[in-house]
Amino acid sequence: MNTLNIKKIFIGLFLSIIFVGCDDLERFPYDAIEQSQSFQTINDAATWNNGLYANLRGVVYGEFMFPTDVQADQLNATLDYGNRNGNPHRWEGFLADDYTLRNLWSAYYSLISDVNVALEGLPTIATNSPEEAAELERYIAEAHLARAFYYHNLVVRYASDYDASSASSDLGVPLMLEFNIAERPARSTVAEVYAQILSDIEAARPALSQVDGEQGAQRFNADVLLALEARVRLYMEDWAGAKAAADQLINSGNYPLIDNEGDFSDMWVNDYDQEVIMQLFVEAPNEMANTNSIYLGYNGATDRFTPDFLPSQWVIDMYEDDDIRKDVYFTTDTIVISGLEYTDLYMVNKYPGNPALFTGANTNYQHAPKVFRVAEMYLISAEAALNTSASDALAPLNALRQARGLAAVNVGGDALVNAVREERARELAFEGFRLDDLRRWDLGFTRRDPQDESALVPGDNYYTKSVEATNPKFIWGIPTNDVIVNSNMVQNPGW
Repeated sequence: MNTLNIKKIFIGLFLSIIFVGCDDLERFPYDAIEQSQSFQTINDAATWNNGLYANLRGVVYGEFMFPTDVQADQLNATLDYGNRNGNPHRWEGFLADDYTLRNLWSAYYSLISDVNVALEGLPTIATNSPEEAAELERYIAEAHLARAFYYHNLVVRYASDYDASSASSDLGVPLMLEFNIAERPARSTVAEVYAQILSDIEAARPALSQVDGEQGAQRFNADVLLALEARVRLYMEDWAGAKAAADQLINSGNYPLIDNEGDFSDMWVNDYDQEVIMQLFVEAPNEMANTNSIYLGYNGATDRFTPDFLPSQWVIDMYEDDDIRKDVYFTTDTIVISGLEYTDLYMVNKYPGNPALFTGANTNYQHAPKVFRVAEMYLISAEAALNTSASDALAPLNALRQARGLAAVNVGGDALVNAVREERARELAFEGFRLDDLRRWDLGFTRRDPQDESALVPGDNYYTKSVEATNPKFIWGIPTNDVIVNSNMVQNPGW
């Protein structure tokens, strides 16, 4: 795998008001570059490209992953969780001014703004050789794919599911394709947003088709494009398109499924990349990622754990003893909650921290973020097949099951639908998919089967919480400030 040495570069929009004398009005700060001057050479393009990946690393994992899992049905708040992520977990009191939904919204749009500047400026760079021209085209393609990735995450979280019968009128998210600091955009329709996502994917395809995929790729390439396309088309219920993209990756043989616990543990502890389509660059101590630290809460001074959330017993019970995922995704150790010790409670251990990235004696929960894994492609292929030729779902479903140590199944009808959905819940647990999957499947939930009630916050909003499939807060609200300052912005129902 090639090493990508991304230095910490933040590409801003250097459009500051400079308080200087009249004869200095055309000067710029010594530590800033005027925007038009940042698109002069291929080296400038490379700088923008490096900034793109540094920015991408900042919007995966951490608060860009776990809030929807906290909001869903697989986790329970412990007595010591300190109300961290409490509003989405309770649903009650989860309002449009919540920092969680505000932070994600503003981060994605900030990066979209940067991408828009890049897409305007990069084509103006003059190249001096065919090699430089190809390099520049690749950078432009990568910017398009980044924008598609950001917009898909936005429309999934802040808008209705794609429904072909109503997508042309359902409110999506604002489409901002050019940098305009004064713009007060209205919300585009869901159909328009998805059309733009697919347009960006298509714009990226010619150049990225020349970049072969590789295990643990740190940059966009042909395979990463296919993985994003498969995910997008699944959410659009374009079953044939989703399956075609997913199957192309599966059939390439480039990302063989792991079939033993040692290598599987290595993937989640040491960032082993055999079945990882894209895994972002990290390096201690300066090139670090967001972390999913809420699941362990290790205290090195006491050698004890105090997690914010514990998995429900039914979640643990989804995994048979022969399932290689069980002892990797979960662990038991000495937990201290409200002064009491527990030694038999399971914690989520999917993000324990890679020792190669520690900056001290204890874990800092750092990992190279896994943006796309081939296991997701098997699940997309299986789910898409359910809606085209259901029997074709068995092959990808059983390939994944058998790799993970489970027996093949031979079922049909509702039993097959449930088998595919249960396998998706098992494989992708705690990777940020659960709430959106429940919504796509029109399923509500009731939290149930806590491991030990004495360690958990009691009450109807916690480990017995029931949520109807029609609850409007499956879709997040538009941040309050955006609605206040922009009269064109329409809030989602129920917020």
